[in-house]
Amino acid sequence: MQLKRLFNLVIFMSTFFSAFAQIDNAVVSGIVRHAQTKELLPYVNVVVTDTDDAFLTGTITNEKGVFTIEGLSTGDYSVKVSFIGFEEQVLLLHVGRLNNFLDLGTISLAESSTELEEVTVTATRMEVASAMDKKTFAIEDNISQQGGSVLQVMQNLPGVTIDRDGKIFLRGSDKVTILIDGKQTAITGMGSQSGLDNIPASAIGSVEIIHNPSAKYDASGMAGIINIVFKKQQEFGWNGKAGLALGLGALAEKEPSLNGIRKQYRYTPKVNPSFSANYKRAKTNVFVQADFLYHKQMMKNEFTQRIYDNGEKVTQQFLENRTQPIYNIKAGIDYNPNKRNTFTFSTLYNYREYTDLGDIPYDNAIGDRVRLWQYYENEVNQTLFATITHKHSFNQPGHSLTSSFNYSFRRKDEVFNFTNKLYNPNTIGTDTTGLLADENIFDLTVDYSKPLKTGRLELGTKQRGRFFPNDIYFKPGNNSILDPTLAGSAEYREWLSALYGTYIYEHKKFELEAGLRLEYANVDYLVDPNHSVYSSTGFDYIDPFPSVRATWLINDNSRVSAFYNRRVDRPEEKELRTFPTYASPEILSMGNPNLQPQFTQSVELGFRQSWNGGYLYSAAYHRMSTNLLTKIITEVSPDEPSLNLLAEVNQNADKGQNTGVELVLNQQLGRKLRLNANGNIYRNKIGAFSIVNAYPSNVPYTGQEQTIVSGNAKINLIANFLKDTEVQITGTYLAPDIIPQGKILARYSIDAGLTKKIQNGKGELFINASDIFNTLVMRYEIDGANFKLNSDDYYETQVIRVGYQYRF
Repeated sequence: MQLKRLFNLVIFMSTFFSAFAQIDNAVVSGIVRHAQTKELLPYVNVVVTDTDDAFLTGTITNEKGVFTIEGLSTGDYSVKVSFIGFEEQVLLLHVGRLNNFLDLGTISLAESSTELEEVTVTATRMEVASAMDKKTFAIEDNISQQGGSVLQVMQNLPGVTIDRDGKIFLRGSDKVTILIDGKQTAITGMGSQSGLDNIPASAIGSVEIIHNPSAKYDASGMAGIINIVFKKQQEFGWNGKAGLALGLGALAEKEPSLNGIRKQYRYTPKVNPSFSANYKRAKTNVFVQADFLYHKQMMKNEFTQRIYDNGEKVTQQFLENRTQPIYNIKAGIDYNPNKRNTFTFSTLYNYREYTDLGDIPYDNAIGDRVRLWQYYENEVNQTLFATITHKHSFNQPGHSLTSSFNYSFRRKDEVFNFTNKLYNPNTIGTDTTGLLADENIFDLTVDYSKPLKTGRLELGTKQRGRFFPNDIYFKPGNNSILDPTLAGSAEYREWLSALYGTYIYEHKKFELEAGLRLEYANVDYLVDPNHSVYSSTGFDYIDPFPSVRATWLINDNSRVSAFYNRRVDRPEEKELRTFPTYASPEILSMGNPNLQPQFTQSVELGFRQSWNGGYLYSAAYHRMSTNLLTKIITEVSPDEPSLNLLAEVNQNADKGQNTGVELVLNQQLGRKLRLNANGNIYRNKIGAFSIVNAYPSNVPYTGQEQTIVSGNAKINLIANFLKDTEVQITGTYLAPDIIPQGKILARYSIDAGLTKKIQNGKGELFINASDIFNTLVMRYEIDGANFKLNSDDYYETQVIRVGYQYRF
């Protein structure tokens, strides 16, 4: 009933608009034979005419009776096949929107005047304007975030929100799989969201948001997939681009610090030079890209109050200042030995190092200092991703077999040095922890595509092995607070095997894409036998993951699509990790190797219409999840509440639902102004659940059912009032939302940017500012079993950048 009402609302709000983008380069192929002898007929005339019988294009069959015609756009045609001594055959052809390639199959020419039935063929290409399963955004169009990181760019994309930990949310869920150039890599944690703030935006060409992935994609990511596409030139000869961006952040202080700690980073510098080039000849294309991003940043400035049922109150500030250099280098070669085969060899190296200086003062209810926790952290991450891809194209256009072998390696080397000053009694403690981890991933994919008379067939497989041993060591100092029974070694092992098949059927007024992915996953998490809380465990499953898309073409200007997907979210390695994080010593954070996968079923109805100067896209969706992956905070020692210590542990809650409506409006407002608006309203529901936090010793927690109506809105105004100059203003509002144990409060910000083309369009100057009015603050409210926690994080969001780039 809810879905029906939502769908009616979507149709009602979209009825007044029209038109879709169309294919303009369809390829038609076929084979001509003798009807009686079945011999292949060479040099047969094949002519394409429009509905008025006017000649458009034509060709002849080759020695093997094969013909190929390119350059057809969406529409209705007649294909006339004729040869001296044979009766002409006329086939009706409809070029639709799903495939670039269509196969007319075998056409038989008879010597007698046998009348053949007409054949109708539908072919369209999958793209944003038609299939409504993907949205693509060019990074260079996001003026207000040029010169920053990929994570900063994403916060301005329609439908995307980001929390205080840098987690990306789509339609109210953070279960989003991240791909780089269509592949999972160790840079982002094999599809998870780590490291996105360490990829310079200058390295990226576009970002794709896929809400309803086909069976070809990995089954993970219940909210969808975000594919980050690196820049890659394909023009002949030498060409490329060089640029430099400079910036300053934290220009104004949002909230002053508590007394007695290090100063907040102010006027933080940002430097981002970038260079990309390629050289293309007939059979080779060599490309290279290098980006460097150096910045200082106030990563966290969080003020927290913990109020306990026994009357105790703790006020703390968590200040973290970061200095970070990031190097990003990508290089490769495309090699085409002949027209049937293409090889691509590429490698991507990412180096990121950061040094954090942390201060956490603790004051009691009357404002007296109780404790001062300070730390120095140095972490180095080095990632290498290499891929070899081979694509074989058969004689029939669009008929191909693609195989790819990928290898990822990531080394993480982390050292924490702590100083713990207590004021009553007056003591100083020192501790050190370290982590060394090497991640290795081997990945093989094979994809087969075959055009059919009424669509396309896709088949494929994926095999992956992932091995992630890590070792954490504790070096207790004076008055140590470390628990040595939680140190040691652990190893994450994953085997994944998948088979998929997708069939695409097309008719003039109807399209159907039905796929099934069968996936087997086995994950073992091996824990040090001396660990005091956890022991080795894991999970496995073999499950089907169907995906269906049905589309009705109401007319040439509008269409409705219905989607169904079943997906899974496997716990990330860091969510299973059994070692505590002492960055905040009174709110310890720890993983849980007993986590199970989260499974989700989703349905969606989408409707889109376009018109001269704009379009409106709308969708109604409903998602149902089990084994919700989340974090739960409990007291470390409920029997000793005077200790005031909390533990945040990853857990599976029970069930959750997410139902909503999304609207995207793009409209030209006169000759000089364009509006892009996005709105998302949804109802989140988290069912009642009971869990037990194993650390330190089986602390139970029961959560009550929670429901909220939330949403977000983004407005982009792009103006071209001056020649070769573009101005962009972006406003974002995020409504309050729920999380297990509490909620996130509302937040908002305004960004702006300006670009100016110079040097005959080859050069470009830009200036931009994020969070101009310094209003973006992350606020949380948590209700625990015997405590309440309120948090306001005034981290750095205000940044001004200037830059220049030149194309050659």
